Amino acid sequence: NVFGFKALRALRLEDLRISNAYAKTFEGPPHGIQDERDILNKYGRSLLGCTIKPKLGLSA
Repeated sequence: NVFGFKALRALRLEDLRISNAYAKTFEGPPHGIQDERDILNKYGRSLLGCTIKPKLGLSA
């Protein structure tokens, strides 16, 4: 993860190219946003997800 590498002071991703062959291997999500909202019973607002990473200072 180069974006978490402290030796770099500034880094910006300006371009990302993905080949058509690689993109075709992604089948997409198993269901849509409406299914997610139904499962979570959350409507009319944004949904937010996050990943807890060890570098955030949390211990097991």
